[in-house]
Amino acid sequence: MLHDILVLVIGLLIGAAIGFFGARAFMKKYLKKNPPINEEMIKALMMQMGRKPNQKQINQMMKAMEKYQ
Repeated sequence: MLHDILVLVIGLLIGAAIGFFGARAFMKKYLKKNPPINEEMIKALMMQMGRKPNQKQINQMMKAMEKYQ
């Protein structure tokens, strides 16, 4: 009986670890393919703030966003 409970607990821990790392890898891949913010969004945001961004400023913002991902 104790053996069965121990096997069950170990199986649950291994399954949780595999699920966590699998989901983490999937989300990293998904976010790399579909980033949450893109150049058009940055351009629209800067224009709403009253600035006309040039491509250099947009590239700087994109690099800053990638740094923190």
